[in-house]
Amino acid sequence: MKLQADSRDTLNTVTAYGPGWIEINKRRFDTPVLVRPEGDVRPWPVAGFDGFEPADFEALLAERPQLVILGTGDRQRFPHPRLTAALTAARIGVETMATPAACRTYNILMAEGRDVLAALLVA
Repeated sequence: MKLQADSRDTLNTVTAYGPGWIEINKRRFDTPVLVRPEGDVRPWPVAGFDGFEPADFEALLAERPQLVILGTGDRQRFPHPRLTAALTAARIGVETMATPAACRTYNILMAEGRDVLAALLVA
Protein backbone atom coordinates (compact mmCIF):
# COMPACT_ATOMS: atom_id res chain seq x y z
CA MET A 1 0.00 0.00 0.00
CA LYS A 2 1.32 3.40 -0.95
CA LEU A 3 1.05 6.16 1.65
CA GLN A 4 1.36 9.80 0.88
CA ALA A 5 1.07 12.94 2.95
CA ASP A 6 -2.24 14.77 2.98
CA SER A 7 -1.57 17.97 1.06
CA ARG A 8 -3.72 20.84 2.28
CA ASP A 9 -1.78 23.87 1.11
CA THR A 10 -4.73 26.20 1.52
CA LEU A 11 -4.81 25.96 5.32
CA ASN A 12 -3.38 28.71 7.51
CA THR A 13 -0.29 27.37 9.24
CA VAL A 14 2.03 29.03 11.73
CA THR A 15 5.33 28.76 9.90
CA ALA A 16 7.56 30.53 12.47
CA TYR A 17 7.54 32.75 15.54
CA GLY A 18 10.00 34.76 17.55
CA PRO A 19 10.23 37.66 19.98
CA GLY A 20 7.65 40.22 18.88
CA TRP A 21 6.32 38.40 15.81
CA ILE A 22 4.36 35.45 14.44
CA GLU A 23 4.64 34.15 10.88
CA ILE A 24 1.58 32.56 9.25
CA ASN A 25 1.95 31.10 5.76
CA LYS A 26 5.34 32.86 5.62
CA ARG A 27 3.73 36.26 6.26
CA ARG A 28 4.98 38.07 9.37
CA PHE A 29 2.66 39.74 11.91
CA ASP A 30 3.81 41.90 14.83
CA THR A 31 0.40 42.59 16.37
CA PRO A 32 -2.22 40.25 17.89
CA VAL A 33 -4.02 38.08 15.32
CA LEU A 34 -6.95 35.70 14.94
CA VAL A 35 -6.20 32.60 12.90
CA ARG A 36 -8.60 29.95 11.60
CA PRO A 37 -7.57 27.00 9.44
CA GLU A 38 -9.28 28.66 6.48
CA GLY A 39 -9.95 32.27 5.57
CA ASP A 40 -8.06 35.44 6.22
CA VAL A 41 -5.70 35.97 9.13
CA ARG A 42 -7.20 38.98 10.85
CA PRO A 43 -5.89 41.52 13.32
CA TRP A 44 -7.23 41.13 16.85
CA PRO A 45 -7.60 44.69 18.16
CA VAL A 46 -6.86 44.10 21.83
CA ALA A 47 -4.82 46.18 24.25
CA GLY A 48 -2.71 43.23 25.36
CA PHE A 49 -3.23 40.78 28.18
CA ASP A 50 -3.63 43.38 30.92
CA GLY A 51 -6.10 45.33 28.79
CA PHE A 52 -8.47 42.45 27.98
CA GLU A 53 -12.17 43.28 28.21
CA PRO A 54 -15.11 40.83 28.06
CA ALA A 55 -15.98 42.29 24.62
CA ASP A 56 -12.63 41.04 23.26
CA PHE A 57 -13.79 37.47 23.84
CA GLU A 58 -17.47 38.08 23.05
CA ALA A 59 -16.35 39.13 19.56
CA LEU A 60 -14.99 35.60 19.05
CA LEU A 61 -18.51 34.14 19.34
CA ALA A 62 -19.22 35.14 15.74
CA GLU A 63 -16.46 32.74 14.63
CA ARG A 64 -18.34 29.79 16.20
CA PRO A 65 -15.26 27.62 16.82
CA GLN A 66 -15.35 24.52 18.96
CA LEU A 67 -12.14 25.59 20.65
CA VAL A 68 -10.21 28.82 21.16
CA ILE A 69 -6.46 28.57 21.71
CA LEU A 70 -5.38 31.72 23.54
CA GLY A 71 -1.70 32.61 23.23
CA THR A 72 -0.86 35.00 26.06
CA GLY A 73 2.59 36.17 25.00
CA ASP A 74 5.97 34.98 26.23
CA ARG A 75 4.51 33.27 29.31
CA GLN A 76 1.32 31.50 30.21
CA ARG A 77 -1.19 33.76 31.94
CA PHE A 78 -4.81 32.99 32.70
CA PRO A 79 -7.53 35.54 32.00
CA HIS A 80 -10.15 36.05 34.68
CA PRO A 81 -13.15 33.75 34.05
CA ARG A 82 -15.45 36.78 33.70
CA LEU A 83 -13.53 37.70 30.52
CA THR A 84 -14.17 34.36 28.82
CA ALA A 85 -17.66 33.80 30.29
CA ALA A 86 -19.44 34.36 26.96
CA LEU A 87 -17.37 31.62 25.30
CA THR A 88 -17.91 29.24 28.19
CA ALA A 89 -21.67 29.92 28.16
CA ALA A 90 -21.72 29.10 24.44
CA ARG A 91 -19.91 25.79 25.19
CA ILE A 92 -16.78 26.90 23.35
CA GLY A 93 -13.62 25.57 24.95
CA VAL A 94 -10.81 27.96 25.83
CA GLU A 95 -7.25 26.70 26.30
CA THR A 96 -4.66 29.19 27.51
CA MET A 97 -0.92 28.88 26.99
CA ALA A 98 2.15 30.92 26.10
CA THR A 99 2.07 32.00 22.46
CA PRO A 100 4.85 29.65 21.25
CA ALA A 101 2.95 26.67 22.70
CA ALA A 102 -0.32 28.04 21.31
CA CYS A 103 1.22 28.22 17.82
CA ARG A 104 2.38 24.60 17.99
CA THR A 105 -0.94 23.39 19.42
CA TYR A 106 -2.92 25.29 16.78
CA ASN A 107 -0.88 23.66 14.00
CA ILE A 108 -1.53 20.17 15.38
CA LEU A 109 -5.27 20.73 15.84
CA MET A 110 -5.62 22.43 12.46
CA ALA A 111 -3.84 19.52 10.76
CA GLU A 112 -6.25 17.10 12.46
CA GLY A 113 -9.17 18.98 10.91
CA ARG A 114 -10.39 20.45 14.20
CA ASP A 115 -12.58 23.56 14.29
CA VAL A 116 -10.09 25.76 16.11
CA LEU A 117 -9.48 29.49 16.41
CA ALA A 118 -6.12 30.80 17.60
CA ALA A 119 -6.21 34.18 19.32
CA LEU A 120 -2.56 35.09 19.58
CA LEU A 121 -0.72 37.87 21.36
CA VAL A 122 2.83 38.30 20.11
CA ALA A 123 5.46 36.98 22.50
